[in-house]
This record gives sequence, structure tokens and C-alpha cells, in this order.
Amino acid sequence: MQPDDGVAISFWVISIAMIAATVFFLAEAATVLSHWKTTLNVGALVTLVAGVHYMYMREYWVQVHKSPIVYRYVDWTITVPLQMIEFNLILKAAGKETSAAMFWKLLLGTIVMLLCGYLGETAALPAWPGWFGGMAGWAFILFEIFAGEAGGAVGGCNEAVASSFSNMRWIVTVGWSIYPLGFLFGYLLGFVDETILNVSYNIADFVNKIAFVLACWSCAKSDSASKKEVLLG
Repeated sequence: MQPDDGVAISFWVISIAMIAATVFFLAEAATVLSHWKTTLNVGALVTLVAGVHYMYMREYWVQVHKSPIVYRYVDWTITVPLQMIEFNLILKAAGKETSAAMFWKLLLGTIVMLLCGYLGETAALPAWPGWFGGMAGWAFILFEIFAGEAGGAVGGCNEAVASSFSNMRWIVTVGWSIYPLGFLFGYLLGFVDETILNVSYNIADFVNKIAFVLACWSCAKSDSASKKEVLLG
């Protein structure tokens, strides 16, 4: 890894940040009430899987100096469904009734989004239909977390849960937008080179994974603290 290779350095920094976040979330899982532990443990899996993949992506970039498309999509194929599970988990921890259909609908949107994006970027499908298919999957996810069952279920939750749920879905809305924009301006239109594209993706992953799980952690800590005060008081 060369000192002037900003992309390789960003891969390395983010891989370490993901592993550090994993240790933090696992340690914090021991400090919250039992019904929040699964939420933080799943969050730790998100950052752990990403951290391992980022090490492989860094090596691929250093050796081949091309975008690690396959590694990215393998990472997203594991971590994005885990993030979708988190919407279900925080609602369950808050005592809300959730159905299995809610998760399966979010998973369906994830599969369409990632599969179309991957097939489009690897030329297994024409690039434009792949991009539009990926956008359709993402739009379906957004509908579910804002206006669908997941979005409706958050009504009536306490302030901590509602705030964290809101932060999580805005990460999915704003933070995730970097990926279709990168596909559009980098791969389809050729306005952005691979160096800028990969640094942008790396920064986006840093925010979209760590900040997403931090929203769950904030909710778990706040809810646990308030309930402990009630028990002690």
C-alpha cells in the first residue's frame, strides 16, 4: 500500500473502524436490557462482516487497482438484510406487534435492488435496465419503512424508539443514495473515475453501517436507562 494511494488508505481505515465498532457494540450489548441484546448483536454482525470484506477489498484494490465490485456486492448481500432485520428488532424490543411479512417484504426489496445492481454492473444485464431495477427495489424498501407496515408500526412508540427509527430510515434514504448515484455517474455516464467513486462508496459505507447501528444502540441505551430508573425508583 503506497502512502499516496488514498483509496487503499480509505479501505484500511474503514476496515479498522468497522472492527472497532464491532467490539464496541458487543461490549455495549452487555449493558442493555435483555430485549435489546439481539439488536446490538445483529448490529455487531453488520460491522464485523463489513470489516472483513473491507480488508479483502483493500487487497484487491492494491493488487488490481480496479473497483472490487464482487466483494462489495457480497458484503451488501449479507449486511443489507441484517440492517433490514434491525427495523423489525427495534420494533419488537419496543413491544410492538410485527409480522414476518414485514421482514420478507424488506428482504424482497433488498434482493431486487442488489441483484439488479450487480447484474447491471457486471454486464450480465444491460446497464440501464439493471440500474432501473435496482432503483425499483430501493423504492420498494423506502415505501415499506415510511408508508408500509414498518413505517406504520413505529406510531405510538416512545420517543427514543421513534427517533432512532427515523434516523435509520433517513440513512436508508439519504445515505444509500450514493450507490445509485455512483452507478449512474460513474458506470453509466462515465463522469466519475474509479478513484473518486471508491472513496465515495467507502465513506458512504462508513456512515450507512456504523451510524445505522449507532441509531439502534442509542435507542437501546435510552430505553434501558429509563426502564432501569423506573425499576429502581
